[in-house]
Amino acid sequence: MARIFDIVEYPNEMQNEFVRRIPEVGSGDFRIGSQLIVREAQSAVFFRDGKALDTFGPGRHTLTTANIPLVVDVIGKAFGGETPFKAEVYFISMREFANQKWGTPQPILVRNPGMGLGLALLQSFGTYGVQVADAQQFVTQLVGAQGAYGMRDIQDRLRAILLSSLQDLLGETTEASNVPELIGLIEEIGAGVRAKCQDDFRALGLTLKAFYIESLKPSDKSAEELRDMGMLDIQTYTQLQAADAMRDAAQNPSGGAGLTAGIGAGMGIGSAISEAVREGSKGTRGGVAASAAVPDVMTPSEAAQYLKVSEEDVISAIDAGDIKAKKIGKAVRISRTALDEFLNS
Repeated sequence: MARIFDIVEYPNEMQNEFVRRIPEVGSGDFRIGSQLIVREAQSAVFFRDGKALDTFGPGRHTLTTANIPLVVDVIGKAFGGETPFKAEVYFISMREFANQKWGTPQPILVRNPGMGLGLALLQSFGTYGVQVADAQQFVTQLVGAQGAYGMRDIQDRLRAILLSSLQDLLGETTEASNVPELIGLIEEIGAGVRAKCQDDFRALGLTLKAFYIESLKPSDKSAEELRDMGMLDIQTYTQLQAADAMRDAAQNPSGGAGLTAGIGAGMGIGSAISEAVREGSKGTRGGVAASAAVPDVMTPSEAAQYLKVSEEDVISAIDAGDIKAKKIGKAVRISRTALDEFLNS
């Protein structure tokens, strides 16, 4: 014998649940006069034959032909108010699902105008909040006949929308801003992603309540990943690898003499860098001669960039007499020739 639902409710806080269907399988038998209890932050929608009919907000509702007119129109007038009608009730959580995690599974390739290779790979992560805006739309578009539908059922789809919008926005922003400037705009970028995603979320019956970027930074392995993507030729990649090796050697505390000892350690790192720099200066990057980016006379800061070390390390090497430099007033200038000689020593 079919079960008749005289009281219809779902007394659950729905912490990680968007939707719960009553009954979970098949249709239920509901009687005119039955009680429907909808809790705060819930909405209840009657469905029949896959079509959304009547919707109820929070409160206790007695089902009558007056407050379920669409159900009655579909099934015909209940005989004497006693004959059960078949339908399904979907309880939908209307609260915000906050602090959901998102992140970039793969770095995003962006322009980096005026710096380095002119390209960069960025990694990012943060949180977002989402809420059901249209209960009928949400059930119709996503839930279907499932007995329960939770956050994990839709997470991948929502993250794909967010990351697609983030990638588009970063691409638009880096046309005018380089990566350091971009990192200073995370609040503006977050607001832009939120606005960009709203139509996609609305189509699912949802609203994106919040989108926060907690971290936006260059990938730790940009050179390797750019090479794997075919964005770096072997010559440029070798140059970057040699520079990274020198940086690691300079940070080696076992040498006891800072930069000088670090560069002297290992397997001919200085010679490798010098050769890579000379070869790299002969080529072009993006149609612009690489040598044009390396001045013949540099400040300590520019020399540090050239050597891929800190400015303090350059000053220490100058004070120790390892790098030849000229002091003009309070300014210190180093020739590129002096740096190349230092690397080859």
